[in-house]
Amino acid sequence: MIIDQIFEYANNKEIVDVGFFGGEPLLNYSLIKDIVDIIENHPQYCEHIIALDVVTNGTIFSDEIAEFLRHHQITFCVSCDGPPHIQDAFRKHPNGSGSSRLVEGTIKRALQLLPNVLVNAVFHPRTFRSLIEVVEYFSSLGIRQIYLSPDFSASWSYNDSALLAKIYHDLAIMYVDYYRQDDPHYINIIDSKILLLLKGGYSDGERCKMGCKEFAFAPSGNIYPCERLIGAGDVNQHCIGHISKGLSKVKQCRSQSNILSNQKCRECSLSNYCMNWCGCSNYFSSGTYDQCGPFICASEKAAIAAATDALRQLEQELGAKYMDSLLTFISNRFCMDERNGTDICACSSVPEYAVGNRSPIVSP
Repeated sequence: MIIDQIFEYANNKEIVDVGFFGGEPLLNYSLIKDIVDIIENHPQYCEHIIALDVVTNGTIFSDEIAEFLRHHQITFCVSCDGPPHIQDAFRKHPNGSGSSRLVEGTIKRALQLLPNVLVNAVFHPRTFRSLIEVVEYFSSLGIRQIYLSPDFSASWSYNDSALLAKIYHDLAIMYVDYYRQDDPHYINIIDSKILLLLKGGYSDGERCKMGCKEFAFAPSGNIYPCERLIGAGDVNQHCIGHISKGLSKVKQCRSQSNILSNQKCRECSLSNYCMNWCGCSNYFSSGTYDQCGPFICASEKAAIAAATDALRQLEQELGAKYMDSLLTFISNRFCMDERNGTDICACSSVPEYAVGNRSPIVSP
């Protein structure tokens, strides 16, 4: 039923991104295989419009899993917060032991077996000062696509937010140095904003489509406007329907009410480059879908400034060489519509569906 609904809401001009998340989705590896089989044998299936990805905590992996992922072209992303002293402080096994050794082993083995391995590191007030160390750690393992994701639900102080400009600036310096060494790294905080600067900001299609083009399905059958809202607040607070009953139009409309109500945000000169439209991030930061919290504001301003500095530096020093490298990255990272030459973002401008198993091995 979920797969049928996915194809029902999609159309042949959109990339359909189906993500398996958790908890730990590979706890139910056999179910993932079954779902992929259903997708690929669906009457409306077309390999050019389907993107599959797995986000794992890295505690379950094998050669068999790697072969399955490679055969079905499933993107593999490991949630790891950084080197052992950071990872083990926040991601523990049920017995209290740290998970870093196991997760690092998974990353190293995955790099040997898979064509592309991503990592996502969550940072918060206790760890954001170590972001340079986090990137250096992943780089030393061989990772070249690094996602740094702030914990919007954390209690960020004014002093924390004030430090972001310096820390993101240091990340930009590191980003530039990697290019100088002819070893480019994708660091989302910098790269994502550079792409926006080059194309003039977010397009309408790239902005949040929660509850409209983005849905998350929980094991209970409940439907949510975003996977990050499953388990957030009361069980029915963000639920917009059930797979057996369909979507509630009233709840669906409420979930889509993430148009900024803050006049200051709407009038800001950086608004078109800012992620102020992300309803779930806004909820965790401010308690509502349509209010951008102060931490998001500080983080976005810092990221835009850091990306601007990095872009200017690389254009000045490397010129066409940097632009060629960036365009190569874009062609690899984004799905190309060969019929009209249009870039379709496989991360944000497409319908995104998440199927999860919420039985974690490692505590969140």
